[in-house]
Amino acid sequence: MVRYLLKAYSVWMIFVSCPCWAQDDLLQLLEEETANEETIDYTFATFKATRIINGQSVEMTSGGVLSFIIQHRFGKISDGIEEFFGLDQATIRFGLEYGISDRLNVAIGRSSFQKTYDGYLKFKLLRQSAGAKNFPFSMVLFSNIAINSSDFPEPDRKNYFTSRLSFTHQILIARKFSKSFSMQISPTLVHRNLVETNEEENDIPALGIGGRIKLSSRVSLNAEYYYQFSEINREKTFDSFSVGLDIETGGHVFQLHFTNSKGMIERYFISETNEDFFKGDIFFGFNINRVFTISAKE
Repeated sequence: MVRYLLKAYSVWMIFVSCPCWAQDDLLQLLEEETANEETIDYTFATFKATRIINGQSVEMTSGGVLSFIIQHRFGKISDGIEEFFGLDQATIRFGLEYGISDRLNVAIGRSSFQKTYDGYLKFKLLRQSAGAKNFPFSMVLFSNIAINSSDFPEPDRKNYFTSRLSFTHQILIARKFSKSFSMQISPTLVHRNLVETNEEENDIPALGIGGRIKLSSRVSLNAEYYYQFSEINREKTFDSFSVGLDIETGGHVFQLHFTNSKGMIERYFISETNEDFFKGDIFFGFNINRVFTISAKE
């Protein structure tokens, strides 16, 4: 009898103890997972603004924040004193970017160049990080639509609204190598619904390369270049090249730069730059970024 009681007691202790062991193991796993989340070091400030110069960067407008962007280009410096080295002329774009979340931005804009309206979406797919989760780069998907609202060059023929449209799709891939140096590559496809001649291509593949060197806590040197893979398009246009300074002053980021691109929308500066930077056909310009908190994060 005693022997049977001892066996029953042993079985009972096993069943009682198992849930305790399982509970301890589960709590340990949860603690480790929480600790890992707390030790993930996400990279921030790969660039100072949502644009490197003309092109988009992997930086996003934060969730609940509205960014007001003014982009301005003067005329060509090579026009000389008669045009006050380009300062007598001006092209401007106003834009609004809103952070639906930290990963998703939506934007609209209006440019005086070709009287163009544009809108776009940016989605942060991957984020560079270290610590418990180590990932080597950030990746953002960008897609825009532009509408040229200027008069048709041949108003007497039958024209279609769709002829005014163009689209740009990009994958923005960037890495912050150190506190002082960041680089980005931007595989790009520009599609134009209407081109001037049958020989021109509607689709222009391109590759953007941009970089940032930090000069001080508030100033950085930026450069940007877009290479067109279309040989037909390169026969009549030039690759976009730009250099400039980013200056951060609290809620503002001033971007001062020199570029051979007059247009400030992807279609124009990537596939329709008509000036040669290295022959002195350079525009001085600036971007101003001002942010406003619309809804505070909980």
